[in-house]
Amino acid sequence: MAIQSATNQYSNLTATPKKDTATPPKSTSLGQADFLKLMTTQMTHQDPSSPMTNGDFITQMAQFGTVSGIQSLQTSFSSFANSITDSQTLQATSLVGRQVSAPGTQGLLAVGGKITGDVNLTGSSPDVKVQVTDAATGQIVQTVDLGAQAAGNIPFSWDGTSSNGVMASPGVYKIQATANIGGNNTALVTDINSTVDSVSVGTGGSGVKVNLAGGLGSINVNQIKQIL
Repeated sequence: MAIQSATNQYSNLTATPKKDTATPPKSTSLGQADFLKLMTTQMTHQDPSSPMTNGDFITQMAQFGTVSGIQSLQTSFSSFANSITDSQTLQATSLVGRQVSAPGTQGLLAVGGKITGDVNLTGSSPDVKVQVTDAATGQIVQTVDLGAQAAGNIPFSWDGTSSNGVMASPGVYKIQATANIGGNNTALVTDINSTVDSVSVGTGGSGVKVNLAGGLGSINVNQIKQIL
């Protein structure tokens, strides 16, 4: 009977499993409270015969303030950069369908149209020329003679007429300008007038770009010299 009674007593007992307590992850960053705690500890354990000078104290506070300030500056600058990109995108969309002038070496000859732009003449010259070449074949189509010019931006225009008097086919043509400056044949930079077809936002900090009609590629907004 005694054995049966003891068995009944143990049968009423239940085992409660032990709960695992999760350990919160340790912080790997040093905040302002942590810095003040470290500074207080340092002051408590410093050598009484050689206490921290005012200069050391100010230096440590300045270092902490610099780190905190840089973090705040990075956050503010990132927000500012995003707002500038958004603003540039909105402004660039108003250029769609309009002509802009930007440095380039190719122009689009549309049906019944012409290629126009400016030659950046770095010095006075008795002989300034613009050579038009078929971008696909490399064949020289026409040479526009601008004659004697003073230094500055010299406008040019090609109406699509080839050197043999026949109208050239619509398409992309290469533009090269040269001038005799000081007795030397000098290659010049040209600004080509092109139509904006669309706008895109670049990645990796490349900024806002405008895509030119006719497959002339893309240029950054800040490369545009003039809106026509």
